[in-house]
Amino acid sequence: MIKYLEKVEDFDSLVEQGILLVDFYTEWCGPCKMLASILEEIDYMDVIKVDADKFPELAVKFGIMSVPTLCFYKDGLMMQKEIGYRTPEEIKDIYKKIIGIVN
Repeated sequence: MIKYLEKVEDFDSLVEQGILLVDFYTEWCGPCKMLASILEEIDYMDVIKVDADKFPELAVKFGIMSVPTLCFYKDGLMMQKEIGYRTPEEIKDIYKKIIGIVN
């Protein structure tokens, strides 16, 4: 399920439990638009979309220098950060690694 961050103060509570993907994106970014359709198909973890233009303080806090940037979280901890477009297979492989299926 995709959720859009609406208030910066909600970020920590959204990522505190479970395994999820945070997508830092912008409306003007071509690769972000390509990635959006892939993220809509993900049914094995929640996706939180954070517009880096609307929430620059979060972009600075997490060192987001380019978009899209995908941050994978497990119980509030960032486990992996990927910069740029990723295929559905690459996203699934990272998810499996985080849950311990793949080394």
